[in-house]
Amino acid sequence: MHPYAAEFVGTAILILLGNGVVANVVLRETKGHAAGWIVITAGWGFAVFTAVLCVADFSGAHLNPAVTIGLAVGAGFEWNLVAGYIIAQMAGAIFGAALVYVFYMPHYAVTDDADGKLATFCTAPAIRKPLHCLFSEVVGTFVLVYAALQMSSPVFSLSDAAEVEVGLGSVGAIPIGLIVFAIGLSLGGTTGYAINPARDLGPRIAHFLLPVPGKRDSDWSYAPIPVAGPIVGALLAATLFLSHA
Repeated sequence: MHPYAAEFVGTAILILLGNGVVANVVLRETKGHAAGWIVITAGWGFAVFTAVLCVADFSGAHLNPAVTIGLAVGAGFEWNLVAGYIIAQMAGAIFGAALVYVFYMPHYAVTDDADGKLATFCTAPAIRKPLHCLFSEVVGTFVLVYAALQMSSPVFSLSDAAEVEVGLGSVGAIPIGLIVFAIGLSLGGTTGYAINPARDLGPRIAHFLLPVPGKRDSDWSYAPIPVAGPIVGALLAATLFLSHA
């Protein structure tokens, strides 16, 4: 599988399972309705594990523009691949969010909470203080990318423009999933821990485009924070990693 195709497929799986667990908890009349935050954070951790396991041998399983940028700055990932990876990740995130909508369509129809419906697509702050929300996303993504960089030799490295030198496999997928689970449990309470521009912006676009019944606006005023915060966090993580590499 071409690395770009792998990033599309992997990110689609990530969003299908990650936003799927949110839909299962938030939407009415599902088997998991009101199961709570632990279920959501565990579901996202397992979503990352599954997505990485599926595509790591083909692309390194970045599945996140912040990870791609962090690895390009700090671990020698080839810059000529960055734009293609990010485009594939964004497209995969939009597709995965559309799959969640189709999968849970009857439950969207019987759910009256427009904010809850939006939450099944993208993040929103618990308290709307933009600078603090930005800080939260920076810190959460810093932890993710710094951990990924520690694994980057040779886990995420590419030998050339098309071939993965060493894939994550099940051994690498487990720690990455646990890291995301830990971030959600410890740092997710302020913003919902996007820690991934594609994870938030792609599904937000899908929410805007899809005919979700009774939906609200897509909260575009907040949208820059879960894009900018993760990128800044990734750059800080790469800078620290290079300072002691």
